Amino acid sequence: MTNRLADKVALVTGAGSVGPGWGNGRAAAVLFAREGARVVVVDRDRAAATETARLIDEAKGESLIIEADATDLASVTAMADTALKRFGRIDVLLNNVGGSITGGPVEMSVEDFRRQLDLNLTSVFITCKVVLPTMVGEGGGAIVNVGSIGGLRHLGHDHVGYSAGKSALVQFTRQIAVRYAPDNIRCNTVIPGMIDTPLLEHRVSRQKGRADLATLRAEARTRVPLGRRGDAWDVAYAALFLASDEAKYITGTEILVDGGLMARSA
Repeated sequence: MTNRLADKVALVTGAGSVGPGWGNGRAAAVLFAREGARVVVVDRDRAAATETARLIDEAKGESLIIEADATDLASVTAMADTALKRFGRIDVLLNNVGGSITGGPVEMSVEDFRRQLDLNLTSVFITCKVVLPTMVGEGGGAIVNVGSIGGLRHLGHDHVGYSAGKSALVQFTRQIAVRYAPDNIRCNTVIPGMIDTPLLEHRVSRQKGRADLATLRAEARTRVPLGRRGDAWDVAYAALFLASDEAKYITGTEILVDGGLMARSA
């Protein structure tokens, strides 16, 4: 432990995992705890959040489990109230809620498109709406939003709702960064590329129009300049940097965690 987040309270949404192993949110929550933060572990799946809290306990950290739906204002308000009652402050907010379904504008229903925007974009709007006044009152804070390369480029499969939401998230983050810079609040986006987490096995590989798990894992060898998929810790360390005081002069920008994929023309 190097205490990069010592004396801070970090709230992590989507801090569970869809299956055994290390999802981005779980890795970040545990890493934040290892670095000295008291961590509010938020997930709509309480069992998944409980497992993350157990791992934090193993790391000799302190956590609070909250079951909440990041797309629901009342749920998020109750989440923040519970966190503040326990810890008295929120210094770091990591928005890690998201998910995709396949389809273009013809194939996807209007209802599914709206649900995709709610999950990937409105959820962040709601958490920021609720948490920002607390950070302003505390004299500052750091917000890190988790985007996706799917919001920057067409990757060979259609997921128009997810892409629209993650693309808008980048500009939303910049808006927050500029508006709240005078309040000493920084806001940045981590943009993961091809990351091998439980999500890949339990959801992505089972989506209509997507390749099987073995093919998804193998394609990185030819598509990614570094020749491999990343893992949840790659994303977590980027989030840790942006959440820490080491990034005190960084706001309104993005960190790509993609092995060079977006720099490649084809």
